[in-house]
Amino acid sequence: MTVRYDQPTGAARAVNELFRLLAEAGISVAGTVALRVRGRKTGKRRGVVVNLLTVDGRDYLVSPRGNTQWVRNARAAGAVEMGPRWHSTEVRITEVADDEKPELLRRYLDRWFWEVKGHVAGLTPESSDIDLRATAPSIPVFELQR
Repeated sequence: MTVRYDQPTGAARAVNELFRLLAEAGISVAGTVALRVRGRKTGKRRGVVVNLLTVDGRDYLVSPRGNTQWVRNARAAGAVEMGPRWHSTEVRITEVADDEKPELLRRYLDRWFWEVKGHVAGLTPESSDIDLRATAPSIPVFELQR
């Protein structure tokens, strides 16, 4: 696994916070979902907003920014809490193997490239299979086990 983390700017943090608050209130913007993960050091729940990718009836979380805090916390916990605050559900997760990621990354980019283009390790919806395979280790992907 390649370790990469594209830290968000202040402006990106502000927009993400707005989308998180909306998602926690039950308002999804372009597929956003509220995600909460227990902190691996503090044990406190930490909230972020993510895009939920559904492929062939299976749900995935993709971290285009790489090895973020929510990713590290999710790996340690083995589960995430999803949904609005009043109706959230804890869901077990499993990390997707690098060789299974290229098709999922392509689908993710097809849907959300407009949003993540500045921090997805240089990938585009037109990236070759070779580029997707080469970059896959630096983009964590989790399957939700519902």
